[in-house]
Amino acid sequence: MDERRADTRMLCSELVTVVWTDGQGRQKEVLANLEDISLCGVCLQLDDPVHLDTVIRICHPKGEFRGRVRYCLYREIGYFLGVEFLPGYEWSPEAYQPEYLLDLRKLVQQSAKRAVKKADQAAPAQ
Repeated sequence: MDERRADTRMLCSELVTVVWTDGQGRQKEVLANLEDISLCGVCLQLDDPVHLDTVIRICHPKGEFRGRVRYCLYREIGYFLGVEFLPGYEWSPEAYQPEYLLDLRKLVQQSAKRAVKKADQAAPAQ
């Protein structure tokens, strides 16, 4: 699958409730794991498939997001949904942080700083 995401995704983990209306007009509500998040969307892991272009609500402890399903793939441990947030429901790190959140950019920057510091300390004195 081609990566078309324009912004950085952050790995995360938190249980959220996903609500949508199925093809027969029935409301479905399931528990899902928030796998990653970015300013414009999320990846969710669910036990149930959701049709492409379905509008869903993602309820989290601080409120909810609304988005449209862009992909739904089955992997060994469940269905993975790519969801693009609807206008007005974009993620703000200031407003909501998942229980577990890992910003890989910061991790790489910290690692690079430690490597430079270590190299400076190991350099022979002149």
